[in-house]
Amino acid sequence: DRKMKEIKSVNILSGGGGSPEPVASATLGLRLALNATARACAEERAGIAGLITSLTNVLTYCGRASGTPRRALDSAQGKPCSVALLGLAFTMAEILLSLTIIGVVAAITLPSLTGNINERTWNTQRKALYARFSQAIALMPALNGYGTLKENTDSAGSTSIEDTAAETFVTAGLSKVLKINNICDSEHLLDCGLSSKITTIDASVLTGLPSTIGELNPVMISAYTSGIDSDTGNSYAFSHSAINSKVAAFETANGESIAVYYNPVCQSDMNVTTQYNVQPKVCANFVYDLNGTKGPNTVGKDIGIMTVLYPSDSVVVAPVPESKDLGNGSMGLSSGEVCTKNDSATRLPNRDEVVAMFVNKRLLGLEVRTHYWSNTRVGNGIWRLHFDNGRMLARDSSGGSYVRCVKR
Repeated sequence: DRKMKEIKSVNILSGGGGSPEPVASATLGLRLALNATARACAEERAGIAGLITSLTNVLTYCGRASGTPRRALDSAQGKPCSVALLGLAFTMAEILLSLTIIGVVAAITLPSLTGNINERTWNTQRKALYARFSQAIALMPALNGYGTLKENTDSAGSTSIEDTAAETFVTAGLSKVLKINNICDSEHLLDCGLSSKITTIDASVLTGLPSTIGELNPVMISAYTSGIDSDTGNSYAFSHSAINSKVAAFETANGESIAVYYNPVCQSDMNVTTQYNVQPKVCANFVYDLNGTKGPNTVGKDIGIMTVLYPSDSVVVAPVPESKDLGNGSMGLSSGEVCTKNDSATRLPNRDEVVAMFVNKRLLGLEVRTHYWSNTRVGNGIWRLHFDNGRMLARDSSGGSYVRCVKR
């Protein structure tokens, strides 16, 4: 106890021959100390009892009697019970303010949290779809020769196109190695769950998917380029032409909606080391929607691209390009880490991924650019693709060109 600690020591003499005065004095001092301690304890008990009585009175007056609420004034401060109990509960104003703050914070953070969840979901679905398609394409003996794709001219000189290529590629080819639930021709793409409106990566809006490969990219059908090779000084002229094949569509067993643009006469790679047209190397191009018409139906989110090159030993690529170019179009590649230095989650596309970006340049907002770097080296140069004509050329890494990084 507090009072007991004030006693420093007590001397008690006992035994024969000693004087009794110290014993009496010590006894009296101890008695006084104990009495003082008892009084202090009594005062503290009285204080606690008084506090309990005060709280009981306040709670009684501020409670409900016979079902009727009472508002009594605190006798000491003359304040309403709501103020007297201020330290015991929240006021209505405090509750409303707290709810308002919580609502504002939720309104700010919820869209971001939802977007992050959707992004992770799409990434997981995209990787799973790519894995399934890579395995399926590897199981096909060859990608050429499915269906019919040719021009017919009648006796009057009228030309028509006989085109069963894309549909046959799906029915007789893909369906043997991939679980497919529904197949649609070019005039019924919506029946396979594809959206009637698509937002491209540069925020423009397309009214449905292109119905032919020429609508997807006109340079896939016809292109011509000529000039002087800056490395050799020799003149060159290259041209490309193809039949404007129709699109087909299908739904997978996992719920993805996929449009396919097919070339039944695609060509192999054959270790090309000089400039060439990339269009004949493309066997099939897929535009997929991971969740059908549900939305947001935006390229780079739930909509993506996947391209298959070369009829045998085929390569499947599914790049996810960033929404903007890196640099101003005059970038060299003296450092191969040009993308990772800017964003560790991105990298330069390889040669085949740049081809996929070229084929789908309308969906990716890349129509206005002339050429893009890849990260694939050949000889003393690096492959660079011209998006205006489909020419792949090897150029020194110090040369200027556009860079569009892709996600890993």
